[in-house]
Amino acid sequence: MKGILLVNLGSPKSPTAKDVKPYLDEFLMDKRVIDMPYILRAFLVKGIILNTRPKKSAEAYQKIWWPEGSPLIVISQRQHKKVQEKVDIPVALAMRYGEPSIKTGIQELKNKGVKDILMIPLYPQFAMATTETIDVLAAEIIKKHFPDINLTSFPAFYKRKEYTEALAASIKGHLEGFDYDHILFSYHGVPERHIRKSDVTKSHCKMDGQCCSTASKAHEFCYRHQCLETTRQVTELLGIPQEKHSSSFQSRLGPDKWLQPPTDATVNGLAEKGIKKLAVVTPAFVADCLETLEEIGMEAHHEFLQRGGEEFRTIPCLNDDEMWIDAMVTWINEWKSK
Repeated sequence: MKGILLVNLGSPKSPTAKDVKPYLDEFLMDKRVIDMPYILRAFLVKGIILNTRPKKSAEAYQKIWWPEGSPLIVISQRQHKKVQEKVDIPVALAMRYGEPSIKTGIQELKNKGVKDILMIPLYPQFAMATTETIDVLAAEIIKKHFPDINLTSFPAFYKRKEYTEALAASIKGHLEGFDYDHILFSYHGVPERHIRKSDVTKSHCKMDGQCCSTASKAHEFCYRHQCLETTRQVTELLGIPQEKHSSSFQSRLGPDKWLQPPTDATVNGLAEKGIKKLAVVTPAFVADCLETLEEIGMEAHHEFLQRGGEEFRTIPCLNDDEMWIDAMVTWINEWKSK
């Protein structure tokens, strides 16, 4: 029997420092998130970050926490429920960090007689710290605990028409009645070295303004290219002129050089240049979370208004939008019929 495993990032159990700390420990100690040697990573995470950040992060989570729980978990559960209602094979939900774990999700499917699993990492663009870490951990779990299970991972879907059309339709709907001056596509940031490490050609990715638009095998695993390509495809579908949109990268950590330009500086700069009505969409996520609800919806919103902006609209992630659910159902049915 075939089955589906949907995998998202994860969340603390509660918006308290007590629960945020072990979540951050698991997340930041992942060598594909902070790709330092173990001793340096442990010193940074356990010796510095975990002594200061849990309280601050807990306060941020408290601002966006829903009565039902973590927004990311609640939305992922809704996605799971809707997908399951539209397909006739078992569907399980898992998180890379926290619960329910990937191992738990695979066990749930196995208990239902599933031998062949399609795992869908819920990230449109490939990145070391998202898709790759899910793929690697899942493969390790399969090898150690479920050697009789066949696991296939669904590749990055940033250019699949079902996704881009769903994203474009969602943006169009949420922009209705909003005569925006500019729309910013804000993607989660990663260190530039992650891009170079993911370059299968070992020579193409130079982040010089040209490599992402020059055809290459490297694009299959290039997060920056895939983000910019998402923007290009969606703005073409919506007919948004070049001068009315841009892309940026948010959520930096540490002193390393991260993808440019940063979202916070971009938002501030747009306001200072006279942009009065700004819309921001976050296409690296398919479920609203701390990065979209607090970092964009609250912090960036506040900073934009403080610098002279007048209206700021945060466009929600796809969440449980029906076109997005139908996109996943289409991919599942295509795989099931093979």
